[in-house]
Amino acid sequence: MFKNVDNLPKDAREASEVFLKRDQGDVLLNYENEAILATKTGDLKDPFVVPELNIRIEGPVAVVDRNVDRKGSRKAAEALAACLFSNEALQVFAEEGFRPTSPAVWARVKDRFAPVKTFFTVNDFGGWSQVNQQFFGDGGIWDRLFANTR
Repeated sequence: MFKNVDNLPKDAREASEVFLKRDQGDVLLNYENEAILATKTGDLKDPFVVPELNIRIEGPVAVVDRNVDRKGSRKAAEALAACLFSNEALQVFAEEGFRPTSPAVWARVKDRFAPVKTFFTVNDFGGWSQVNQQFFGDGGIWDRLFANTR
């Protein structure tokens, strides 16, 4: 697949920009929330496909002890971290195209998302340590894919 890739943008938003606004490429492979945003803004007029087997990407939140202790901001940082996983915040995220993890919020917004039969996560590949080594480490799958195509 990669031997046919002319442009490999640095992130999801740039990929959308290059494909939709600069008219580069034949296919855009991107996150669902990017397609939802592009549909909302009118940049994407064609339907998009969400595979029935898909990866669930979970964005962690961390309160960094040395930083909050140094700044005296622990209480505010912990409150923000807790707020981000509240139903109110998950509702806002859902309205921006991110699938909520809360069953209550999901029940309110599920009709806005394509059906997915099965989700897998990074844990299905052995966790981040294994994934980073196997896929992105020196000589990993990413390196081997591009060594034969570039």
